[in-house]
Amino acid sequence: MSDSERGFVEAARRSNRTALEARGVAPYAYRFERSHLAAEASALYQDAMGEAGPEVIVAGRLAALRSQGKTMFAHLEDPSGRIQLYLRQDALADAWETARLLDLDDFVGVKGTLFRTKTGEVTVRAVSLELLAKSLRPLPRGKLRQTETGVESFGDLTDAELRYRQRYADLAVHPAVRKVFEVRAEAIRFLRRFLEERGFLEVETPSLQPLYGGASARPFVTHHNALDMPLYLRIADELYLKRLVVGGFEKVYEIGHDFRNEGMDRHHNPEFTMLECYQAYADYHDVMALTEAMIAGVVRHCTGGPAVTVREEAFDFTPPFRRVSFVEGVRERCGLDVRTASEAAMRARLVESGVSSETAGSFSGGKLVDELFKAVLEPHLIQPTFLVDYPKALSPLARTHRSDPALVERFELFVGGTEIANAFSELNDPDEQRARFEDQAKQRAAGDEEAQMLDNDYIRALEYGMPPTGGLGVGVDRLVMLITGQSTIRDVILFPAMRPEA
Repeated sequence: MSDSERGFVEAARRSNRTALEARGVAPYAYRFERSHLAAEASALYQDAMGEAGPEVIVAGRLAALRSQGKTMFAHLEDPSGRIQLYLRQDALADAWETARLLDLDDFVGVKGTLFRTKTGEVTVRAVSLELLAKSLRPLPRGKLRQTETGVESFGDLTDAELRYRQRYADLAVHPAVRKVFEVRAEAIRFLRRFLEERGFLEVETPSLQPLYGGASARPFVTHHNALDMPLYLRIADELYLKRLVVGGFEKVYEIGHDFRNEGMDRHHNPEFTMLECYQAYADYHDVMALTEAMIAGVVRHCTGGPAVTVREEAFDFTPPFRRVSFVEGVRERCGLDVRTASEAAMRARLVESGVSSETAGSFSGGKLVDELFKAVLEPHLIQPTFLVDYPKALSPLARTHRSDPALVERFELFVGGTEIANAFSELNDPDEQRARFEDQAKQRAAGDEEAQMLDNDYIRALEYGMPPTGGLGVGVDRLVMLITGQSTIRDVILFPAMRPEA
């Protein structure tokens, strides 16, 4: 629809609203009590009832509207689906004039009896009608037309940026989009039940923090006027949840929003949802078993089977998931042992993989190892795979591996070349934790803006004593992408971050 056509339609709708108000009809009701959803009303009718079907009261948005003299047919849409309405002038009396001023997308409430039309459609024969909300702007609904090759749709809301920016319109005209977010809600309910059935306690930790930590990322910064101090939106929940383990909560979890001041792509949004859980007296092997059961369980619960398909690629979540060593996986792909290889050799291999020499030259230490992994191994971790036993430089909060001091007891779950979960045997030695933080400070001084901050209060908590603990973080948005078969994180976040409209 062109801007001029839209302007004409909107002017006509405003004229109809004015005419309704002149007749004493309020264009926006305060409330309405319905007896059935559309699907429930349709299911009530039995053919043996004939013309004397049960009485129902339905409410929703007009998805179709066509006038035939002294009668009108319409389709009313609500969250359960659609039901047809049959409106007659003699049956509606004064409300007929209201019906004549209705527009597509208006919200109405209708009372009437059910019958089946000659075309076989269960329909509400209206005896009363109430306007509940006037639509002044037409929804971008698609239309159907017959072509030589069949029926095709045109005029749909297909522009991706417009769909994300006007999510309300996207949801209103695309039931399949609404379904994605219904599945998202069901997945989160399953995750909560899964953990609570195993004795985990849901808690809430601060989103505004005096120090940020628990991950390698740049934060969003704000200022607290009353305290005259900077505060940071959290980049992870980890350090506060482990404080709770110190305090005696042996199994805790949180599902909440984290914020990272980073670029946006199909796997990253600056505001995202994380599940983090921590279990005392457990290590990363215990957490790996928990993760495998939880991820396989939520996939089966939401899809009815062990496999999902995203962009024509199938992923099978049948346990056990594949296990790959970080060191061995990288060595198989590029011939380098990241524990002993020189930084020059790793930079050279990065350049061979397509990274510019200038960019490769800016990496050092743990950042260099991580970039090498991303270039040579990560894209090949397609089926659900636990990547285990990371170099120590990449994991300042994980415990030293019990059989190799150059490594830590850490795993990440990858699917389709993307990280879904991250877990450690948590470091609980306060002196070693301080040394790791101090090493992070050196990396920050060398130019790594994502290196972690020294958190003295967290170290003080560890000095009181934290039992052996296993911890896990799961990217909920990325998990939902897999379950619902979506290819970008924006399709599973209701209101993703967007540039300002021009």
